[in-house]
Amino acid sequence: MKICYIADASSIHTQRWIRYFADRGHEIHLISQNPLKSNIHGVTLHRLKILRVRMAVNRIINLMQVMRLLKRIRPDVLHAHFITYYGTLGALTGYHPFVVTAWGSDILIMPKRSRRAKWVAKYVIKRADLITCDAEHIRERLIELGAEAQKIILINFGIDTEKFKPLKSKKLQKKLNTLESPIVISLRNLEPIYDVKSLILSAPLVLKECPEARFIIAGRGSQEAKLRKLASSLGISDSVKFVGFIPNEKLPEYLASADVYVSTSLSDAGLAASTAEAMACGLPVIVTDFGDNRRWVKNGVNGFIVPLRDPKTLADKIVYLLKNENIRKEFGIRNRIIIEKKNNYYKEMERMKHIYEVLAGRRGS
Repeated sequence: MKICYIADASSIHTQRWIRYFADRGHEIHLISQNPLKSNIHGVTLHRLKILRVRMAVNRIINLMQVMRLLKRIRPDVLHAHFITYYGTLGALTGYHPFVVTAWGSDILIMPKRSRRAKWVAKYVIKRADLITCDAEHIRERLIELGAEAQKIILINFGIDTEKFKPLKSKKLQKKLNTLESPIVISLRNLEPIYDVKSLILSAPLVLKECPEARFIIAGRGSQEAKLRKLASSLGISDSVKFVGFIPNEKLPEYLASADVYVSTSLSDAGLAASTAEAMACGLPVIVTDFGDNRRWVKNGVNGFIVPLRDPKTLADKIVYLLKNENIRKEFGIRNRIIIEKKNNYYKEMERMKHIYEVLAGRRGS
């Protein structure tokens, strides 16, 4: 097939999606404002111009570019990722078949900001032949915005279960000089929406019961200085390691060295990629009670669900897992099975391939 994507080329989610189809010999075109961080064999990138003009003018110029490209490429399917901007460009071209994937904030947050944003989301949804998302609450929101239920299909972004797999390692402990310490890891960015503050606040309570524990705080963001200052004010700087952004290819090493994964996010679309990666690596997980998390994590079965902004409950669950190695291992085994069955990158992309084939067949007929 000849598939044209219009999406953020710098996103790891976009890269993983297009790589699957490029690796299997399909002709892949990617239209984006951003560059690819590394070339993907079989993918042709078409960069949109970013001019120093008014935003509305720039968007008109980008739309003209996209229309010219589509006329030349004539793809079997046009697939936009993210309802706003890229989805809007795709919808305005009038090209069919047109697929759009909702990522989360483009449906849950942006349409609530203004009437215009809501109208744009509704327009894109109406123009799409098919909409994919990865969470039931996003599906419900899409229907509220006017999407026809039969046009929505849940497709998970999926986890590369060959890359993320149980593989215990002490590399990280050696690197951080914490060889005998159990590791609690967070991979969410340091922005208010991910509420890493609650994890920092839980740390002193955990350390009272498990003084040898260490907290690995990955990611970067606007809250980093405040979070470092908070850790210092609580007297736990020696136990909390801020390691910055971790490239995706190095994440398995970090997860292999960890004992418990925590996500304190206040909002997620479906299952967060980092949570799914931790589950694939056989870790027990503690996540907040939001969105579809209860669909993936059952209290006391494969992890724990905790209330939003509740450091005390979070600390209790961390301590429980750190003190019960057999339970940790049991939860981790169950998590691996869940990801292999329900959120396997290869299986989810294979489902998407069949959807493309149906749509392409309709166009051909």
